[in-house]
Amino acid sequence: MDFTHFNEEGRAHMVEVGHKEDTRRIAIATGKIRMKEETINLVKEGLIKKGDVLSVAQVGGIMGAKGTSQLIPMCHNINLTGVDIRFNILEDTIEVESEVKTIGKTGVEMEALTAVSLALLTIYDMCKAVDKDMVIEDIKLMKKSGGKSGEYIRKTD
Repeated sequence: MDFTHFNEEGRAHMVEVGHKEDTRRIAIATGKIRMKEETINLVKEGLIKKGDVLSVAQVGGIMGAKGTSQLIPMCHNINLTGVDIRFNILEDTIEVESEVKTIGKTGVEMEALTAVSLALLTIYDMCKAVDKDMVIEDIKLMKKSGGKSGEYIRKTD
């Protein structure tokens, strides 16, 4: 048999990480969703019909981090040791921050970015009945540590 090989010669492949040392790895990502002030007030007052928006979004973000390898084709399945989702409510914006941790051979940047994305999409889903003008924006990696490439900290916002 002659198998077509997907490799570093321009074809897709999952990077081999078996030779790497296990290190403590952390990634932090952020994003935000802009919405009407009235919608923010409904979220704060717990009056969104689907339920407690931030609690459900927190669970959605955690589930997103855990399921990243099922969503992003070349991501490794990583045993996460911790996922934290935090919210900052402003006048017309909810900011979301995720912090994802592991001890392993590859980083958790994609898990942190996926966690933020899923938390934001959950907020959108729960609030869309009252505000279809919401905008999800500015999803980015803020910090990562561990592994051969060391520490990365975003210098500009």
